[in-house]
Amino acid sequence: MSNKKYAIGLDFGTQSGRAVLVEVETGMEVAEAVTPYKCGVIDEYLPETNLKLPQDFALQNPEDYIEVLETVVPKVMKETGISPEDIIGIGIDFTACTILPVTKDGTALCMLSEYRANPHAWVKLWKHHAAQREANDFNKIAGLRNESFMFRYGGKISSEWLVTKIWQILKEAPEIYSNADSFMEAGDWVTMQLTGINVRNSCAAGYKALWSKSEGYPDKKFFKALDPRLENLVEEKLNSPILPIGSKAGLLRKEMAAKMGLREGISVSVANVDAHVAAPAVKVVEPGKMLMIMGTSTCHMLLSKENKLVKGVGGVVEDGIIPGFYGYEAGQAAVGDIFEWFVDNQVPESYMKEAGERGINIHVLLEEKASKLKPGESGLLALDWWNGNRSTLVDADLTGMILGATLLTKPEEIYRALIEATAFGTNAIIEAFREEDIAVDALYACGGLPEKNKMLMQIYADVTNMEIRISASKQTPALGAAMFGAVAAGKENGGYDSLLEAAEKMARLKDEVFKPIPENVKVYGKLYLEYKKLYDYFGKGENNVMKVLKALKSND
Repeated sequence: MSNKKYAIGLDFGTQSGRAVLVEVETGMEVAEAVTPYKCGVIDEYLPETNLKLPQDFALQNPEDYIEVLETVVPKVMKETGISPEDIIGIGIDFTACTILPVTKDGTALCMLSEYRANPHAWVKLWKHHAAQREANDFNKIAGLRNESFMFRYGGKISSEWLVTKIWQILKEAPEIYSNADSFMEAGDWVTMQLTGINVRNSCAAGYKALWSKSEGYPDKKFFKALDPRLENLVEEKLNSPILPIGSKAGLLRKEMAAKMGLREGISVSVANVDAHVAAPAVKVVEPGKMLMIMGTSTCHMLLSKENKLVKGVGGVVEDGIIPGFYGYEAGQAAVGDIFEWFVDNQVPESYMKEAGERGINIHVLLEEKASKLKPGESGLLALDWWNGNRSTLVDADLTGMILGATLLTKPEEIYRALIEATAFGTNAIIEAFREEDIAVDALYACGGLPEKNKMLMQIYADVTNMEIRISASKQTPALGAAMFGAVAAGKENGGYDSLLEAAEKMARLKDEVFKPIPENVKVYGKLYLEYKKLYDYFGKGENNVMKVLKALKSND
């Protein structure tokens, strides 16, 4: 038996799930494997039916998550030849808020034939925005009642979160609500598949389900004010124990161990949210450091010793990211998704042909062309709301916009303007924190975008006028999850007894640092002022044309 010990990080994203096998002593990633979800994001038709889904639905099939477990773990074990005896722990992270209704034994309702054709029985992915009406009503009622818990969420809660999604199910499919023993975060559901134990993770409960360490959930009077049928929601549908992140959910059960090629009884950590689990993996373990997890969307994580109201920021949770700190979360509902939309729908055939002839990805070609432009040269300005605005406006009904296009506008100019818009959106979030005297002193980034697009990272440095450090891991959330797996195992089994201890040994950063270019900072300062005018004009009620257009679209 080797002296080296290893942990496995399982990272469940929007389109795929992955495993990373990590050496516990050094944080070295020994192997990784990725499996795309067969059903992907279900947003047009329900599988096995001709049922067209309503606008803003975004569902998934939980069977895809099981396939990930049974595929990626055996792959990394086979690739490395490491003995199962040397694997000490498993950590799990999941994109959130992603929820599903389940029976008492943890069976997802959509896996039962009688509910298969009901879209509300399926997993509601984080970017399911069809509960915006419920979110609007929730915020109105909470505001009228002056509910104190709203302080933790900047005064607004999102259509993406657990209670709004459950409320939509109750109103549109009461039979699903009634027959669900509970509603689970998908990360907790995966943990239950591994251990047989139903526990909730404190991170998702705090940021997405209105729970706090000191106060618990809102009281039943509030839920009754939303809808009399929700009065006993917590007792009846959210009654699993809530365990802190960094603790052990249970031990890997025999049946799953056999399917995954692991040994029975190794430690499985309490699940975590993908963005939050990444923080310790890039040494974001102290106040003033903001981590941007940049992929299809972007999440912004920030630590502070202070608990303050930051208007429009997604949540502040005690011990939510690192024990001993208040963890703030903000975010943008679409970033990489916007660039993908542009490539899929707006790039001319000649560009695709050029990329093909040169043997490069179309994004690489667009980056190359856009990099030749100076800030402001395109004459374009965009709003980054292709999937609504998460922070600081918390409104899924807002939509995207490009201003300044002419008959001479080129694809690379639009591509760059869209990237700039997402950087401006991040800067608006940083401003919101600073307006409340919460320090943002250093920026860190991880995820697919920092790995792929240097121009994008330079634009972010120029727009924010801050240096940006990049994670050395291509799979930062999975590395973070492995760190939590090592902590769940504990020092006695070759792991660590605290997250700070694990971060000291396992976290890694690249030497590369993106530094702001003074002349670019000056131009972007002017552009940002114009962005903020549009941001306020369309986002704060002065001009509701975006919502009028969306309403007309849904009536067609």
